Amino acid sequence: MKIIIGADHAGYGMKEALKQGLTLAGHDVKDVGAYAYDETDDYPDFVKSLVEKVLANPDSQAVFCSGSGQAEAMCANRYKSIRAAVYYHHDLEIARLSREHNNANVLSIGARFVSAEEAKEAIEFWLTIPFDPQSRHARRLAKIDQ
Repeated sequence: MKIIIGADHAGYGMKEALKQGLTLAGHDVKDVGAYAYDETDDYPDFVKSLVEKVLANPDSQAVFCSGSGQAEAMCANRYKSIRAAVYYHHDLEIARLSREHNNANVLSIGARFVSAEEAKEAIEFWLTIPFDPQSRHARRLAKIDQ
């Protein structure tokens, strides 16, 4: 699967660990930065790059690593057709519902709240969950896009 991955300074270390693990698991991983740790960087710059790649590759999924994941998901969700969900606690039900009910195409990871191993487990699980385009949830998502 094609996975777009990005991070700001707070998620940089996690992104690097996840990138390696996802590549070893056979995924086609595209890194949109940050490419080095810089505590003065700004997450909107990297979120924009990530979102642009997702919109250009509708079959892709994306992961963004940052401190809490909250502001980054809010930023991503300003773009039409992007559905970013936040994952910051080791509860796979959150990941499942974000795909099954909301067809999330971006998972925003709160790196200050989960380990890289927990995040990897959640991402691998998240990638396996299908969305049913005939469900009542699809009707609701269509209303959001209107």
